[in-house]
Amino acid sequence: MTVKTKRLILRPWQENDLEAFAGLNADPKVMEYFPAVKTFEESVKEQEAILEHFKKHGYGWWAVSEKNNANFIGFIGLRYIDFPASFTPSVEVAWRLAYAYWGKGYATEGANASLEYGFKVLKLPEIISFTSILNIRSQAVMKRIGMHHDSQDDFDHPKLSKEHKLSRHVLYRLKLSQWQQLKGER
Repeated sequence: MTVKTKRLILRPWQENDLEAFAGLNADPKVMEYFPAVKTFEESVKEQEAILEHFKKHGYGWWAVSEKNNANFIGFIGLRYIDFPASFTPSVEVAWRLAYAYWGKGYATEGANASLEYGFKVLKLPEIISFTSILNIRSQAVMKRIGMHHDSQDDFDHPKLSKEHKLSRHVLYRLKLSQWQQLKGER
């Protein structure tokens, strides 16, 4: 499945995406709000998990390219979340783009396309997104795509120790009815 936006192509992963993906995961700027940068081997495992998610659920994190260039610039898409938390199981919209592509509105554009896919094609009742409370840039994207934050939903990520500086996370939500209102649909 491929999704096209005004400037992006959200597409299936290709073998030649791995090197760029590993480079993105090794960039300290890109991985600032993750526990650590990833080794090449960790990126291989993450890509395998992404591909397995597509097989299991029929959707996932698409590889992203600009329309005028087939090169991999990151991923954007939807992921089923079932780690222990008050809001799981749920489906998350997420993105990770190479630093050179930040500030162009690509995360917002691709996340909006992912929301449309999730609500129109997958018929999801709600889509969530979350990040470290320190990650203001991603929170700004969540706001731009119409998601709502309630501080009562904030949580300590179960995969991080409570003492870790990135442990505290904010949760944003968007219900189908809210998305329909944003789009002027009923």
